[in-house]
Amino acid sequence: MLDTLLLSRMQFAANISFHILFPTISIALGWFLVFFKLRFDKTGHPVWLRAYRFWVKIFALTFALGVVSGITMSFQFGTNWPGFMERVGNIAGPLLGYEVLTAFFMEATFLGIMLFGMNKVPNRIHTLACLIVAIGTTISAFWILSLNSWMQTPAGFELRDGVAYPTDWFAIIFNPSFPYRFFHMLLASGLTASFLIAGVSAYRLLQGDQKAAPKLTLKVALTVAAVLAPTQALVGDLHGLNTLEHQPQKVAAMEGIWHTEKGAPLLLFAVPNEKTKQNDFEIGIPNGASLILTHHLDGELKGLNEFEGAHPPVKPVFFGFRIMVGMGVLMLLVAVWFRLTMARRKQLASWQLKTLVTMSFSGWLATLAGWYVTEIGRQPFLVSGVLRVEEAVTHLPRENVAITFSLYLILYVVLLTVYVRTLFFTAKKSVRVDEFESPESQVIAGGRYA
Repeated sequence: MLDTLLLSRMQFAANISFHILFPTISIALGWFLVFFKLRFDKTGHPVWLRAYRFWVKIFALTFALGVVSGITMSFQFGTNWPGFMERVGNIAGPLLGYEVLTAFFMEATFLGIMLFGMNKVPNRIHTLACLIVAIGTTISAFWILSLNSWMQTPAGFELRDGVAYPTDWFAIIFNPSFPYRFFHMLLASGLTASFLIAGVSAYRLLQGDQKAAPKLTLKVALTVAAVLAPTQALVGDLHGLNTLEHQPQKVAAMEGIWHTEKGAPLLLFAVPNEKTKQNDFEIGIPNGASLILTHHLDGELKGLNEFEGAHPPVKPVFFGFRIMVGMGVLMLLVAVWFRLTMARRKQLASWQLKTLVTMSFSGWLATLAGWYVTEIGRQPFLVSGVLRVEEAVTHLPRENVAITFSLYLILYVVLLTVYVRTLFFTAKKSVRVDEFESPESQVIAGGRYA
């Protein structure tokens, strides 16, 4: 029988999993829109405006779902996890408040101008509104990831009677893992938005859309993805080294290292067995993990045996890490390969377009896998070394939590289905739209915007 603790964890996991899907798109998509708008302002060519008008609709829908699901998630700090705010609310509360004051109000104020003011305000003001909204989404990510990173690597506080009080806000905000986690998330958002734009643009081309806009956005998206994917690999490596320093138990779970050893292998596949404290069906590269994490073939890595009773469940962290890395490698290969193909042939083959459609939401899969590694890897703590999960959970009857969890789950499945269907319906509908009289095929043939 599921108890209140497990049900509350499942409910929060469902909420955060649903919520993170939308900011992961909107953070970077806002900057894509700024780019499209600036290109239109500079060239005056309608193809950039067409790209902007299509994707601003997707941005509005994505932003709305992100805001609503974020509000719902924040309520659970009081309903399901009252101990969290009681113990660390002096730090978490202000950080969440700063996000509202410096980011949400900015986004909400200028979003209306961005969506509805194109023909009502001067063009420069409209472009400025787009820029401010994009900056707002990034600032929002800054504060949320600052809080999440503090929960992973707390700093700048002191405990009085079990309650955390801030002593150094600079140390709290810029805690040891924050820079790595922040840039890792921004790059993840860039890749997620890039593959969404590429996938939807490919879908439009497969539907027979011969206008310049989907060809142009496909090219832009693949270019951005080809640049961001290797950058993400570099930042991810730095993030891993930081995690090894501050959360070695998480790295041990990620790599499936049970006993402290030198020259630990890099496991390509294994099935962690928590009963026997070993891995079954291991396939690995000798000394690989030590080389990557310590930069020495015989580098020593701590095993899970060093953290008895204080390490995360191994299987979800182990497999989540491999799903994230595997998807990242696939995105890198596809982005570089397909972008080079476009450089040589100016267009992609049908099977390549279908591949991109299939990978439209590949960024979601990689982001969720990475997020599970981050959050499950912090267990059994809510705040590492400060607050354990069971100390913060509500005392409400499990029946109450079970009802709300079920309702949330049903609602999220419906909303996610509607979101995806609406996105592709909008793309299909745009095939029949012809906003401009000048034949864009001539522009493509001329090569100026191709």
